[in-house]
Amino acid sequence: MSSKALSFVGWRRAAALLLGGACAMGTALAQPRAEPVASGLAHPWAVAFIDGGRYLVTERGGRMRVVEADGKVGPAIAGVPRVEVGGQGGLLDLVLDSAFASNRTVYFCFSEPGDGGNSTALAKARLAADRSRLEDVKVIFSQQPKVSSRMHFGCRIVEARDGTLFLVLGDRYSRMQDAQRLDSHIGKVVRLTKDGAAAAGNPFAGRSGALPEIWSYGHRNAQGAVLAPDGKLWLHEHGPQGGDEINLPEPGRNYGWPVITYGENYGGGKIGEGITARQGMEQPLHHWVPSIAPSGMAFLGSDRYGAAWRGNLFLGSLKFSYLARLEVADGKVLREHRMLEGVGRVRDVRQGPDGLLYLLTDSPDGKLLRVTP
Repeated sequence: MSSKALSFVGWRRAAALLLGGACAMGTALAQPRAEPVASGLAHPWAVAFIDGGRYLVTERGGRMRVVEADGKVGPAIAGVPRVEVGGQGGLLDLVLDSAFASNRTVYFCFSEPGDGGNSTALAKARLAADRSRLEDVKVIFSQQPKVSSRMHFGCRIVEARDGTLFLVLGDRYSRMQDAQRLDSHIGKVVRLTKDGAAAAGNPFAGRSGALPEIWSYGHRNAQGAVLAPDGKLWLHEHGPQGGDEINLPEPGRNYGWPVITYGENYGGGKIGEGITARQGMEQPLHHWVPSIAPSGMAFLGSDRYGAAWRGNLFLGSLKFSYLARLEVADGKVLREHRMLEGVGRVRDVRQGPDGLLYLLTDSPDGKLLRVTP
């Protein structure tokens, strides 16, 4: 081959490399970005979408606030019950009743003070028409026993298709062994009516020594929960140091904590027997080592980011400050992708009425972000 021909081949290879680089850059630029909606939120924890394009947001310090459609943050809403704020405790999750448009009912959970310390409590209330206060506030469920602890409240709420409520409850850190006991709400998922009673059909109803509200047990500290498109409950929970998990809680099943775990003690060293499996205990659907400290959880039900992302699962990383996109099929996680790296400690992830994803970042100057295509 002549030197001129060799030169031409080299030019073609260089052009191909340049074109490939340009395509890769184009793909990167085409990824969604985080667009600020509001700032100045003090450790926001949960967001819900109310009338007129507004947002209802909880702040861990005990305030509930309305963010206007233009991003203006309103004053604290009156009527929030007394909240014990400290450590991981405070005013935490928030969801709207499925019939909110007609009944204006909201459910929220928080760290409730009382004899013996504090525990996770679930309340319901009606948001006033002018959005200035909560009316007819009732605490409908309190985790028992109360514990002197500032850790592991859990506190995510999901309304099931049958109108019952799932509430995830942490192990309170110092009481992790109680996650295996059925006479305690510690380390459990409970299933309740909208008045806070044990829902019909719960697996331990009528069993001596077991609390009737319990749905599943052996959980550590769930920070995200959501219904999948098929109506099943999914949740993720923090491991101790490694071993963050995604689980699909089924009635009466034992998810193993602290007997089995893919994590280890803080600073190193095995937990208990240091095993990852035992007969009669469920394996996680997916787990992370090292921990990413997941928080918030949403299945995307729209095509706003392209049809390929519909049905993907999204969750935030508190530890590494990114949004994770998980491709799932047939109840399995196939692939995981990191997005919006450096966006901040993602505390909540929700899909809005417009089909877009919204994030809350957990900081003294927390933000409400819209993920735009």
